Amino acid sequence: MADETKIDIPETDEAWRAKLTPEQYHVAREGGTERAFTGATWDAKTPGTYRCVGCGVALFRSDEKYDSGTGWPSFSQPIEGDLVEEIEDRTLGMRRVEARCATCHSHLGHVFDDGPRPTGLRYCMNSASLDLDPAAGEG
Repeated sequence: MADETKIDIPETDEAWRAKLTPEQYHVAREGGTERAFTGATWDAKTPGTYRCVGCGVALFRSDEKYDSGTGWPSFSQPIEGDLVEEIEDRTLGMRRVEARCATCHSHLGHVFDDGPRPTGLRYCMNSASLDLDPAAGEG
């Protein structure tokens, strides 16, 4: 899937703060988590493509999104495997897998192995880290 979006990655912390809302900055740049059932797209059904708020790269399609019951947008897989980097996360006294945008390294959420078939994965993302682009795809 060709992505014609121009990649624009801020080069300084000041530029990141100017580009993102305070909540987006906290989640994407500081590794925060929005409260469950509060994000703009946790229950969205709009067809389209979910893009990274940091750089605009297309990461997930709406047809891979499903209701996990967790209160965060959940996807069974990214558009392409190399778009999302997975990093071991041992914060909060547990072992998890953090998901980051491979292009700008913004924190997206976490990956769990309790998702639906065929992948068995749940990419549990923060709405604050994603922009839904309804014009970008069939969904």
